[in-house]
Amino acid sequence: MSIVGALLVLPAAHAADAQATAAAPAATPATPASSDSAWPDASTWERVSSLAAWQGPGHWRLVVSPFSHHWRYSAEHTSVIALGVERQVNDRWLLGGSAFRNSFGQPSAYVYLGQRHDGIWQTPPLYFQWSAGIMYGYVGKYQSKVPLNFGGFSPGALVSLGWQYNREASVAVHALGDAGVMLQLAVDFR
Repeated sequence: MSIVGALLVLPAAHAADAQATAAAPAATPATPASSDSAWPDASTWERVSSLAAWQGPGHWRLVVSPFSHHWRYSAEHTSVIALGVERQVNDRWLLGGSAFRNSFGQPSAYVYLGQRHDGIWQTPPLYFQWSAGIMYGYVGKYQSKVPLNFGGFSPGALVSLGWQYNREASVAVHALGDAGVMLQLAVDFR
């Protein structure tokens, strides 16, 4: 069990012990949370914090984003270029990081955790991917361009729809919140 998993499980175990020792006539055992739940449970946190799970079967992915489109024009916008790497394991989880030049030409970075779901809508090459993590960038006069920005650090999240052409090549479109979309090309090293 990982440290994060232990920290999440201990309060639940303590509460169960307290309930069992209470003077209640009939204690009902707690039902463990389903791993299919939309909300993370202790087993999710145990999984994502397990170094052994990330070293398991899977592959590396090199990603490049050569083009982005903003929904609203601004003379301050520049081309957003990104280069990153992801570790995709066979249970759909992925871990990654990218360096990019943000919309205002500032060096930025995004470190994230997410999942990729292949074969959506019963179409094997079509996939949906989500990620959430920490972004750095958008400093100085551009600090207010992303929400919850504290000294350049802010939460980040992406949702993507993509097409896996073959075992090695894919293309995806990332939604950049309400700001625009970004094209991503990827090469898988299997």
